[in-house]
Amino acid sequence: MSYNATNIRDVVEFINRKYFLPAIQRPFVWEPEQIVALFDSLMKGYPISSFLFWEIKPENRKNWDIYDFIENFKYGSTHNQLVEPDGRELTLVLDGQQRLTSLLIGLRGSYTVKLKHKRWDSPGAWIRQRLYLNLLKDPGNDDETDDLGVTYGFKFFAEAPQNSEMAYWFKVGQILDFDDEDAFHNTKDELVDSLPGALTRDAERIFRKNIERLYRLIWKEEVISYYTERNQSYDRVLDIFIRANDGGTKLSKSDLLLSMITSKWNGVNAREEIYQFVDYINDELERKNSFDKDFIMRSCLVVSDLDQRYKINNFTSKNLSIIQNNWGNIKASVEATLRLINRFGIDRDTLSSANALMPIIYYVSKLDGRKLDGTTPFDTQNSERIRKWLIGALLNNVFGGTSDQTIGISRTIVKEALKSGDYFPYKALVAGLREKGRISDFDNGNINTVLDTKFAQKKTFLAVSLFYDNHNWGSTFLHVDHIIPRSLCTRQKLVQKGLNESHIEKIITSVDKIGNLQLLLGRENQEKSNQPFDQWIQTRSNEFLSTNLIPPDQSLWAVENLSEFVIAREKLISQRLKNIGFSEPEFESEET
Repeated sequence: MSYNATNIRDVVEFINRKYFLPAIQRPFVWEPEQIVALFDSLMKGYPISSFLFWEIKPENRKNWDIYDFIENFKYGSTHNQLVEPDGRELTLVLDGQQRLTSLLIGLRGSYTVKLKHKRWDSPGAWIRQRLYLNLLKDPGNDDETDDLGVTYGFKFFAEAPQNSEMAYWFKVGQILDFDDEDAFHNTKDELVDSLPGALTRDAERIFRKNIERLYRLIWKEEVISYYTERNQSYDRVLDIFIRANDGGTKLSKSDLLLSMITSKWNGVNAREEIYQFVDYINDELERKNSFDKDFIMRSCLVVSDLDQRYKINNFTSKNLSIIQNNWGNIKASVEATLRLINRFGIDRDTLSSANALMPIIYYVSKLDGRKLDGTTPFDTQNSERIRKWLIGALLNNVFGGTSDQTIGISRTIVKEALKSGDYFPYKALVAGLREKGRISDFDNGNINTVLDTKFAQKKTFLAVSLFYDNHNWGSTFLHVDHIIPRSLCTRQKLVQKGLNESHIEKIITSVDKIGNLQLLLGRENQEKSNQPFDQWIQTRSNEFLSTNLIPPDQSLWAVENLSEFVIAREKLISQRLKNIGFSEPEFESEET
């Protein structure tokens, strides 16, 4: 096996002209810090491992689905674009996509990231950044090494940053402009002449050294070592691909499985089917979700009554054929389940375990097309059974850790229950999982699981929603609200009230507890704002106190009595959970 070598400029020049990606490749997954670390390693002369290419003969070009490299990447993007290979010299990258895409983004493209604390669907949440190098940063200064060991001054910026005596920011992609070495040196001298006069000789030396190092790295040094496979056997190439990607940043199971499915499904582009379905369930339903390919592939096993353990050996040719024949039912069952949980108010912000949905997806797949989205007694009763069971399973972390066995047990329970009726087997699941040490309901022993919930946790909305009767959660976006406003419980305001330190600590400790949380419409939450509760409550209906489990003793509504208020309300919450019917739901008779 002989390897060839080339420089970075030449390989980047061929990306999306000659070098493309096969359908078996996963999407780009690196973050900006990894791109910076790659460029830093290259500048230091570190090896970055070899690359594996597959040369496609002209007569075979139309046999494969070909994809481009992403040049302008947006964080969270799921897939690349299909390419028409007509008339092209074609080489597919089997190993090295992440590194080559990173080089392309750093030199010719951009990386769009989401700002912290901004909503995903807000236009102002996203900024497009490009890679810059601080030519005045000394890479030999060990005091300026970051956690990843990066010493060169690479950094992404949305706009060209302001230069100073400490930093001169050079857009890395500009180095591609110098196909003539004399032009590079002339430009370098012009840049040096434009530097502030206050710079020391050492700073000028570092500047020259850094830009010259970058130029040599991109244009001169053959740091890209690659082997080209020319055998046209897809099975051989697939085996090479899997083995080549067995080390380093490992492929997820879904990446390898998509490789297999793409080659085995007849007449269907499995990659496009699954990617498009993931995009659809995440972006096009009633609420925004955040599922991945692994969720879909596991659903394929569960719905198809195959071994639920998520491992490559369960995706044999025989099983892949079963999955393909069942694909329509799989998609319909997953979508119906997600529409159902979205109506419960469960979405990407509140779903803590996707695996907890597997028993529900399996149940829905056996309903002959019924989706539980109507107002018949069957729909409403089974929807409520599912809601209460799912919230209990999520809050009790039933599907935490390695959940293959729990998924298998749950599916068996549902399958057996369906032999005698169509109702969701709430009680059977609760009892069967309890025998295996998985508690999905609430009793005196684990009500504290709910009471321990605090504001801003992923499970907060689910826990608080238990206090309320059946509600169309999905069509109404509710906020988790502090009953006694948190803004009135700051240390400064409590000191102004003349409270001692121990009293202040009790209030601060209590303010985010579930006993001080309720659900309000977003509009109502904004209207309530920082009003004292005893004033705001005068604008509510007479039923508000009982609906929201508010202690009727008005003396507890004062800020200084918050800790006592929380204790009193948690007693009401505990009683509500005991009476809510987790162990014996008050539904029509359940076939068992």
